Amino acid sequence: MSILLNPDFIKSAHEPHQFPDDAGREVAVVGRSNSGKSTAINAIVRRRNLARTSKTPGRTQLINFFDLGENRRLVDLPGYGYAKVSGSVRQHWRSLLEAYFQQRKSLVGLIITVDIRRGLKDLDHVMLDWAGGAQVSVVVLLTKSDKLNYSARLNCLAKVKKSMPSATPLILFSAPNKTGVDEARDLLIGWLKYKDET
Repeated sequence: MSILLNPDFIKSAHEPHQFPDDAGREVAVVGRSNSGKSTAINAIVRRRNLARTSKTPGRTQLINFFDLGENRRLVDLPGYGYAKVSGSVRQHWRSLLEAYFQQRKSLVGLIITVDIRRGLKDLDHVMLDWAGGAQVSVVVLLTKSDKLNYSARLNCLAKVKKSMPSATPLILFSAPNKTGVDEARDLLIGWLKYKDET
């Protein structure tokens, strides 16, 4: 059976008790505020406005769950790091993310978006370490690669590779240029497959 990425919105969660049933297979997308996370989601699933984009960091303030059929879900997590919100809101996001990562048994894959011009920061490494410890598949998308010329892209790619686990896939990604979009989509679909599916 082939998986069609045609997401339907399920719900937004402001508190852990609002999460959908923890069954099936789930892939989450996370990244620093303003790293191009929402744009990447829209490009991967080929939907213009599935995830809301904004030039204002911290636009995604809830955990948003999308149904992909057959008990599969795509999850848009709040951006971490800098955001134009109050300290209390940032603390709530942190607690919400911690609860999500500690509780979700259906989580099988994690897509981390990193602005290629910024490189990996401390919280990105926290996400990578968590995924490794939890044995959750992970990929890093170096977003906004169209903002740099060819040699600068290669230099940034080499720097990031040196600072992360060698087995972790690293994809140069640009939604406007469609760079890396098919590769990211193929990984997402592979993670969502059940063991008896080909």
